[in-house]
Amino acid sequence: MIFVTGGAGFIGSNFILDWLAKNDEAVVNFDKLTYAGSMNNLVSVSQDPRHIFVQGDIGDKVRVAALFAQYKPRAIIHFAAESHVDRSIHGPAAFIETNVNGTFGLLEAVRAHWASLPDADKVTFRFLHVSTDEVYGTLGTHDAPFTETSQYAPNSPYSASKAASDHLVRSYHHTYGLPTLTTNCSNNYGPYHFPEKLIPLIIANALSGKPLPVYGDGQQVRDWLYVSDHCAAIRRVLEAGVPGEVYNIGGWNEKTNLDVVHVLCDILDRLSPKSAGSYRDQITFVADRLGHDRRYAIDARKIERDLGWKPMETFETGIRKTVQWYLENQAWVADIQSGEYLKWVDQNYSQRQGAIKAMQ
Repeated sequence: MIFVTGGAGFIGSNFILDWLAKNDEAVVNFDKLTYAGSMNNLVSVSQDPRHIFVQGDIGDKVRVAALFAQYKPRAIIHFAAESHVDRSIHGPAAFIETNVNGTFGLLEAVRAHWASLPDADKVTFRFLHVSTDEVYGTLGTHDAPFTETSQYAPNSPYSASKAASDHLVRSYHHTYGLPTLTTNCSNNYGPYHFPEKLIPLIIANALSGKPLPVYGDGQQVRDWLYVSDHCAAIRRVLEAGVPGEVYNIGGWNEKTNLDVVHVLCDILDRLSPKSAGSYRDQITFVADRLGHDRRYAIDARKIERDLGWKPMETFETGIRKTVQWYLENQAWVADIQSGEYLKWVDQNYSQRQGAIKAMQ
């Protein structure tokens, strides 16, 4: 059994759906269900006995320790994090509490669990920490992409909190011998992406006839990674990654924000045309974000060389799939935008959780 934190969020829920589609092994999904987590992402596995959902906070060491004792996971995949840069600028405290203090509490519980395992299970146990390319700071136009040995230089409260969590994970491997793995990924996109982020925000606003906000001059560059490719990379790192190592996961798809918005508008013009004009007419340039990093780019050669992973989707194939998914799932977006998803309670999860506990 594996234990996933933050499994109701964007990447975490995609990982669980991907995992259950490709493995018989059960998953404990531990999520606080903050604003960015939705059980609507996991409706398709709500009746799957291999998916055990538990609502809770990674900072609750007693609760986490009890769950480890109950389910005895062989691996922890740590997605849980506050992740939106804009929110971190206006309210950094939540990012320090979850990303730094929460990761520390989780590591303490993991260390105790690992120490209690038989020697053979200690050797195969893994703690996989999912992080971001933003910890490396910003790149100039002609700078080489970030590698696993790039110097950390976080520029936002979000990226600083993730950098701190990366360092904690590294220290627990070096000091205690905890078999950790760290992945630093580029910008993800795909289904179930919370619509405060660029791609789903642009799609939702375009279809609603609202302005399409672009920060500054729109020339900020990001490397885009389709979320299913990221999930495949994490599975591969969990399977074959070397404890203590860091693996950068990128899509080899550098695009300016404005180029991304133009591509989205052009796809929507074809798939869901307006009665008159183009969606590009809705583009509106707004004041730039404070401290906005100019360019991120990931050198993903290490994971390809050492583990044999490389992305399957190009930006062109992945972005078309993404737009199509949002067109076909506008009810999901409407629930997020209205806040209805926050009221949603799946009785099946509660009933099944009680039944599982009763059997143990």
